Amino acid sequence: MVEKEAENSASTPLDLFLKIGLEEKTAKNTIANTKVTNNLLAVIHEAGVTEGCNRTVGNLLYTAATKYPANALVHRPTLLGYIVSAKIKTPAQLEAAFSFLSNTASESFNSNEFEEACGVGVEVSEEDIKRTVNEVFEQNKASILELRYRTNVGDLFGHIRKRLPWADPKIVKKLVDAKLLELLGEKTAADLEKPAKQKKEKPAKVQDKKVADSPVQTSEEDLNPFLIFPNPDENFKVHTEVFFSNGSVLRCSNTRELLDKHLKATGGKVYTRFPPEPNGYLHIGHAKAMFVDFGLAKERGGCCYLRFDDTNPEAEKKEYIDHIQEIVEWMGWKPFKITYTSDYFQNLYDLAIELIRRGHAYVDHQTADEIKEYREKKMNSPWRDRPIAESLKLFDEMRVGLIEEGKATLRMKQDMQSDNFNMYDLIAYRIKFTPHPRSGDKWCIYPSYDYAHCTVDSLENITHSLCTLEFETRRASYYWLLHALGIYQPYVWEYSRLNVANTVMSKRKLNFLVTKNYVDGWDDPRLMTLAGLRRRGVTETAINAFVRGIGITRSDGSLIRLDRLEHQIREELNKTAPRIMVVLHPLKVVITNLESGSIMDVEAKKWPDAQSDDASAFYKVPFSNVVYIEHSDFRMKDSKDYYGLAPGKSVLLRYAFPIKCTEVVLAEDNETVLEIRAEYDPFKKTKPKGVLHWVPEPSSQVDPLRVEVRLFEKLFNSENPAELEDWLADLNPQSKEVVSNAFAVPSLGNATVGESFQFERLGYFTVDKDSTPDKLVFNRTVTLRDGYGKAGK
Repeated sequence: MVEKEAENSASTPLDLFLKIGLEEKTAKNTIANTKVTNNLLAVIHEAGVTEGCNRTVGNLLYTAATKYPANALVHRPTLLGYIVSAKIKTPAQLEAAFSFLSNTASESFNSNEFEEACGVGVEVSEEDIKRTVNEVFEQNKASILELRYRTNVGDLFGHIRKRLPWADPKIVKKLVDAKLLELLGEKTAADLEKPAKQKKEKPAKVQDKKVADSPVQTSEEDLNPFLIFPNPDENFKVHTEVFFSNGSVLRCSNTRELLDKHLKATGGKVYTRFPPEPNGYLHIGHAKAMFVDFGLAKERGGCCYLRFDDTNPEAEKKEYIDHIQEIVEWMGWKPFKITYTSDYFQNLYDLAIELIRRGHAYVDHQTADEIKEYREKKMNSPWRDRPIAESLKLFDEMRVGLIEEGKATLRMKQDMQSDNFNMYDLIAYRIKFTPHPRSGDKWCIYPSYDYAHCTVDSLENITHSLCTLEFETRRASYYWLLHALGIYQPYVWEYSRLNVANTVMSKRKLNFLVTKNYVDGWDDPRLMTLAGLRRRGVTETAINAFVRGIGITRSDGSLIRLDRLEHQIREELNKTAPRIMVVLHPLKVVITNLESGSIMDVEAKKWPDAQSDDASAFYKVPFSNVVYIEHSDFRMKDSKDYYGLAPGKSVLLRYAFPIKCTEVVLAEDNETVLEIRAEYDPFKKTKPKGVLHWVPEPSSQVDPLRVEVRLFEKLFNSENPAELEDWLADLNPQSKEVVSNAFAVPSLGNATVGESFQFERLGYFTVDKDSTPDKLVFNRTVTLRDGYGKAGK
């Protein structure tokens, strides 16, 4: 007996976690998370390493415990065998295994195909890595020389990983560092100089999602955030307790009979709903709601309704309904069915009759101000205890239009002494003599959100009713009503809102900005509406990756900085947007040693790692004796830390030739630079440090392609303008700059609306819908600089 107790003591979770090589701090943090603890214990026993293992294997096991795809649990022991036997020994191989098994799910798979997908048995020599590093450096040499030690080394690693996915990352890092030193030499004082920081006001409370302390940094995008939700057949447990002022407690749960009836109707599948009110355009907060609602249904092989909450005929428009359907589809979600709360008006009315009959509702004649006053004083309405028959008669008179608007409401008889104000006899129906967009004038009474939302959830057999945290206090009334009616109760769960800095998310405020012309419509690229983001050039995949990375948390009251969203946008566009050259503020350069009218084509790369044998990865730029550079790339006085053009100095025109400034033509004020005269080096013997983008005259005396470019900045100066008393005064007057006469290379003339490009050295841009056959218009999606990505997530 003593030996048994000693054995159990030695096998505590903490001991097991330390045995597999976890740091003590990480092990203790893991113990604090029940779900991760249970997963890791299961993995340790499945892998047969209860006596311990080396740290490398332990790190991989930890990753398997936290990231393994839930749809393929049947194959987890097989994968753990590969880890313990060191056939899978790097994080890259493990990520490949997760991807393979996620696609396989519970079906059987071919071990040869699995091993090939995961690089099992593949050995990459140091010589192979060295050769690839040299090739990548050669292809990116100009950029590296320009940026020097500010080069994004992560991008270089990415190119190498793409070619050698199973290479040892430690060897890759060692060789990349050595190559940088060989190419650039020791760091200079300029390299060591920190970029100047802009002074920022203190934010209200800004959240940067912290990476958990773990031996292997897990990718937020690859985590499965839906593991927190129970299966539909578990919805017979007490989920919520409603405490009444008389000391009684309602423990909300389904009876076995109700749950069995529900499961029979749904086939045991997950049913969710995305329920927007069609009174405005959707914003990025709705992207998170879509991800949660549609994402859970998709992950579990279930169904998600797109349900329009159309109970307020005064605020709803067909324009908004059409927009919502379009944007849901654009975001990549496919509704199981499109429904409207108005589809259930008769059902809701019938249930209201039943509620009155059961003594849980009454017709009230208090005005809105009186109801507010009585609630503040926790006083019952004078009509609260009127006879059931009288309330039934009056409710019918409300329905047929015999009672004036504002003279009566139907209220739920809840608990006016409760500590929860959402139990203060909420209104179920009100009178509105306004025709409904879908039901016309059939009804002059309309259900409230508090009454309709939960009952329609029940009628549609929703398994998981998911909403944001501000609705948490309504959970009591949600379950009270369903219990009072004796109908099926969905599982309710609240998550934190997505609040983004330097903008407003309230539909009321957004509507004010649009209707008062502070912005150019609901799809103004400065707004965080999904239509505005799309017009700005943000892809739906970047938005979904962003909200997935935020996670489905319950931590509230925090803002997500814009640079985190911009980082995700860059990650996407860096892979999908071809490079092109555009000059925003052109400065004419005449090349005096190239004959006027002489044209030679140079090849420019659409992609940094373009292969020379791939013609589609290049575009031609005519090099003539007149080219244009950015005004900001020329100075009259040179300096050591300046890589642009100056009198007597040389720069390299990207993809073309070095040029040297030989003369400067000034205006009459003897300060304004009108034109530069330069000579080019046809043999490229000059090796200048500076590399400039440029645009040529396509032929003699013909201007380059003129385009309009719109540059956007943050719409508000403060990180949390919604908290300001005068939030409109915080609008950024420099949030939009229009550059009417930018110059572009000729090949950009074929661009189409919605197409995105990286303007070299300037940022990512997309073609706006305002473009005409005579002039293209571009919106800047995001700049090239990525403060979030470099500072760490």
